[in-house]
Amino acid sequence: MSLHLISAAEAMARYDSLDAVIDARSEGEHAEDHLPGALNLVEGDVDALAATLIPDLATPVVTYCSNAGCGNSQAVANRLEAAGYLNVRKYRDGIQDWADRKSTRLNSSHTDIS
Repeated sequence: MSLHLISAAEAMARYDSLDAVIDARSEGEHAEDHLPGALNLVEGDVDALAATLIPDLATPVVTYCSNAGCGNSQAVANRLEAAGYLNVRKYRDGIQDWADRKSTRLNSSHTDIS
């Protein structure tokens, strides 16, 4: 599958208009920090949960994980495309890059980032 990437600049500029941002990291990592409004969905749960979390196959979806070396966002994006989602993009550089660019703390039980 040919996956389309979304650049950091585009992701940040369009963030508020994105319908589905998917954190492909573990539940524990997601609980520690995540992008605001991000849904936690790991590869093994895509088949069971995607239709509930993202009912419209045409919904613009962006997946991310920790950093460019993390393959989770690619795996989830591939599964979403295989399930019929039409507009899936991957934020390759992940949450570490986002935090570095925003110079703020991430959304956790104590903080918020946007």
